Amino acid sequence: MWKQLLSSYFSFTKKERTGVFLLLSLIVLVVLLPFAYPLFIKKKVTDAAAFEKEIARLKLKQPDTANSYIKKDLDDNQFAPYAQPTEKNYTAGIKAELFYFDPNKASVNDWQRLGVRDKTITTIQNYLSKGGHFYKPEDIGKIWGLHPDEVKGLLPYIRIATSENDHIEKDYKRKNLDKAKSSLSVIDINNADSTAYIALPGIGSKLAQRILNFRDKLGGFNKIEQVAETFGLADSTFQKIKTRLVISNATIKQFNINTATIDEMKSHPYIRYAIANAIVQYRTQHGNFAAVADIKKIMLVTEEVYVKLEAYLTID
Repeated sequence: MWKQLLSSYFSFTKKERTGVFLLLSLIVLVVLLPFAYPLFIKKKVTDAAAFEKEIARLKLKQPDTANSYIKKDLDDNQFAPYAQPTEKNYTAGIKAELFYFDPNKASVNDWQRLGVRDKTITTIQNYLSKGGHFYKPEDIGKIWGLHPDEVKGLLPYIRIATSENDHIEKDYKRKNLDKAKSSLSVIDINNADSTAYIALPGIGSKLAQRILNFRDKLGGFNKIEQVAETFGLADSTFQKIKTRLVISNATIKQFNINTATIDEMKSHPYIRYAIANAIVQYRTQHGNFAAVADIKKIMLVTEEVYVKLEAYLTID
């Protein structure tokens, strides 16, 4: 029984034995191939000296970023605006002799004695020749080409003289300032014309005319703050001119709430048609108002409306 079973599984024909042999040969070849692969690869001999030489060559080709900052054209009427040279550009060890000096009057020789490089001296001379001026010792820190360490070393020796021209210039500025202050005269908002309003900062001809029209419709200003209610007048502009506005005791134009018509009342900026109509209806039903404050009995006349209207109402 067992012999027959084994014979049925392990008995091969010639063709089957050939196939099994080829399959086993392929399996052995695949297993051994990774170990045999290095035998077919030719090792490359590394030249250490050549490698080091190539690294050095690549380093030389790298860009120098030390000079990547933006340089200003020295022909401009500005000089060396706050830029400082890098450590690479700073030439240390220049022989220097420290002494008190005025950067506005120092000669080329003086700067050389102080140890400043010729290129930097040229920058300073160009700046001064174009009307530049050092007003305080710290101003030399703006010179293109002076290293912070150089500036720090020079600062204690700077003595900027105050010239007669400086005094004249200061007096001129002071007089102009006094003149400007004196020209800032105030205006009466109830009596000023358009010319007076135009003289105020931020007020043009159109805005001045609007202020006058608003004043006429109101019957005169009762408070300075009412000017701010003018159509198109920005609050920022009003705040600028507020200190230059005064109000006189000019008589405010009033209307009689016992006799005024709806059209007369609604023409006032503070009275809408609904309020004017309510005043007339109340007057028709209850008779004349005994006091101006009686209009507060009308529901539409709130406390806020009454405060704004009070100065423009009368019962006489």
